[in-house]
Amino acid sequence: MPLTLLTTALLYLIGSATLAAVLSPFITKLLYHFNITRRAEHDYTLQGEARAHKAGTPIMGGLIVVITILIITLATNWDRRFTYVPLGVMAISALLGAADDLLSTFGGKRRSRGLSQTRTLIAVHKSWGTKLWLTLTLPWVAFRSVTGLFGSKPGRGVHVHEKLLLQFIAGAIAAWWIYFKLGPYWTTLWIPFDGQVSIGFLMIPLIIFFVMLTANAVNIADGLDGLAGGSLVATFSALTLLSTVANIPPLAFLNATAAGALIIYTYFNIKPARFQMGDVGSLGLGALLAINTIALNRTLLLPFLGFIFYLETASVIIQVLSRRLLGKRVFKMAPLHHHLEFSRWSEEKIVMRFWLIHIFFVIVGLWVALR
Repeated sequence: MPLTLLTTALLYLIGSATLAAVLSPFITKLLYHFNITRRAEHDYTLQGEARAHKAGTPIMGGLIVVITILIITLATNWDRRFTYVPLGVMAISALLGAADDLLSTFGGKRRSRGLSQTRTLIAVHKSWGTKLWLTLTLPWVAFRSVTGLFGSKPGRGVHVHEKLLLQFIAGAIAAWWIYFKLGPYWTTLWIPFDGQVSIGFLMIPLIIFFVMLTANAVNIADGLDGLAGGSLVATFSALTLLSTVANIPPLAFLNATAAGALIIYTYFNIKPARFQMGDVGSLGLGALLAINTIALNRTLLLPFLGFIFYLETASVIIQVLSRRLLGKRVFKMAPLHHHLEFSRWSEEKIVMRFWLIHIFFVIVGLWVALR
């Protein structure tokens, strides 16, 4: 391991933490000033006495991390091969998250026509032109209806199908960059303990899938004070080490910058949180986590490096499928951390244990990667 590279990466971590600490009070004041806070009337997760105190807490605290990463990377770590696309994908995802945060806070209820309504209109509408248009757009309506089952704020904010479309675009940009710009090494898939396997153009949908999945997974897990932030510190620290071992300085510095900013964010986000990450942070950092792992050609490490995020996502998928197919719940509330809350686990107990479980799997991932 190049000791000089690791030393410089640690300097980036320290500098990033320092800048984030300076930015935190200013961004917090702005969020309070514009009343960008959690609203009990809009947020179903605030039901019950145990969570009622979270109403009025500023959201979009993830701006501290995103802005810190942007400033430091643009000023000192701009590299056309290794950092400009990850930064762009993070920014696109963060902007999407910011739009969702703001619309969920200040926007009105949004209505969209369902699948059954569209079928009825096709059957009864007198205009053949309208019938044709409704028939042609029926697959899109079906997609919108199915994805809407996974939404947590139905009728408010950016809808799930809109998120997925924009995330697909961000993932496609990442796939184009990795497949066509980073060289032939990145057209193969690393298999733990078994070397490389060339999968050709299949790498493109694989990249898109993991960028979309990981961004949404971090978003789903961001529900308890400190949970997402602390878990991401461990993950980006591991990515810093892997980037150093691979001798890719721009990625090592980018991951170290993310880890440093997240340390400060988590310090202020531990219960009682002074602010919460919001979609602006969770979607942006989730996308950055995915693309940086893929850029290291360690795609199959994502289930380890993002373990707790994927576990939470799996609980949501199981809950939705069980309710729709079997008519009953598996969990008292999804994702898993809410189920444990309703099982009378304290928030601190859930967060600490999830941190430890996540850190363990990150360490397992490091061991697998370094074999």
